[in-house]
Amino acid sequence: MALAGRTFGILGVVLVIAALATGTYLRLSGKDDGGSGGSSVAAVPEGGASQVSSADNFSTDVPIPVEAARVRRDTLVVSVAAAAEAAAFRQTRLLSQVEGRVMRVRVRENASVAGGQVLVEIDTTEYALTAARARAQVDKAAATYRELTLFDDQIEDPEIRAGRAGVARAKSGLQDAEIALREAELRLSRTQIRVPFPGRVASLRVVESQTVRVGDEILTIVDLDPVKVEVQVLEGEVGLLAEGRRARVTFAAFPGEEFLGRVQTINPLVERQTRTARVTVMIPNPDGRILPGMYARVALEARKFPDRILVPRSAVLERDRRTMLFVFQGEGTVGLAKWRYVTIGMANDSVVEVVSNPDTEMVEPGEWVLTDGHFTLIHDARVRRVESVQAEGGRP
Repeated sequence: MALAGRTFGILGVVLVIAALATGTYLRLSGKDDGGSGGSSVAAVPEGGASQVSSADNFSTDVPIPVEAARVRRDTLVVSVAAAAEAAAFRQTRLLSQVEGRVMRVRVRENASVAGGQVLVEIDTTEYALTAARARAQVDKAAATYRELTLFDDQIEDPEIRAGRAGVARAKSGLQDAEIALREAELRLSRTQIRVPFPGRVASLRVVESQTVRVGDEILTIVDLDPVKVEVQVLEGEVGLLAEGRRARVTFAAFPGEEFLGRVQTINPLVERQTRTARVTVMIPNPDGRILPGMYARVALEARKFPDRILVPRSAVLERDRRTMLFVFQGEGTVGLAKWRYVTIGMANDSVVEVVSNPDTEMVEPGEWVLTDGHFTLIHDARVRRVESVQAEGGRP
């Protein structure tokens, strides 16, 4: 009995120690799990509402802003593009035709002038005296002529009268005097340098009191309205052009601005070294903004292909080495971007032709095709049509 009692007592102590050890372990394990956030049971705040993560609050189905344009059926105009340079419609250098001192300069550079306007005056003193002397010689010779033909009006035969008059003019020196007078008056008139045609003053090279000689350059007159742009076109493309067709011209001096003109002439000669022909385009230039020498890029209308299905060039993408575009499908401005493989035909700088092909799909006039913000889209992506993707923060 005593042995059984001791055994039972020992067993009881062991059970107590085991219970204490188990409780200690559970408490330590509970603290570690709570500290590391590894508990599988979420805490419930007061009020009984469950906690919602930020990922649950953020929707990944927000429409992506895109730009779009309508598919249209229209005439495709294929252009010939080339570099060019602006030139004045008319331009001339005015040279001094007499020698003398510049008395007055009436204009400045870039001034607009009318035809016939006096620009520069040269000292007239010497030339006026020469003209007066020549006029006196004419008067003297005319008096001698009248003496020689005093009674010729009584001669009835007109041929005889005409013959005597010719002899009298030669003997009196009247003919030579009249020629000398005209020469003197011409030199006198050349002391005033006038505008040959309306335009603007350029390259003014004289000042008052300066002495000029015959042949010295005075200034240049340029007519800038219209202005001409001379394009060198490859010989293989010249045959596609025709006089009167439209031309779109851009200048490095005016980025983003386009000027419209027309083909005036096509030079029938091809330059041997460059194998190009000169094509002259006229552009209205009423305010004179386009200046001679400005660098330009010109697109000349070459051929027209009516009744074509056209989309903007920016709508066409390439995926998996195949040509495709995205078509907007939806009501209003929010919808889906539908991936569609297409076959393209001819193109110009702004639009591309979509042609029928049994292996690809077509687009129809009136459909919307995406033109910006669509480069990384997937099929059936939710999109929203906007005026400007950049303004919406869709791209830098």
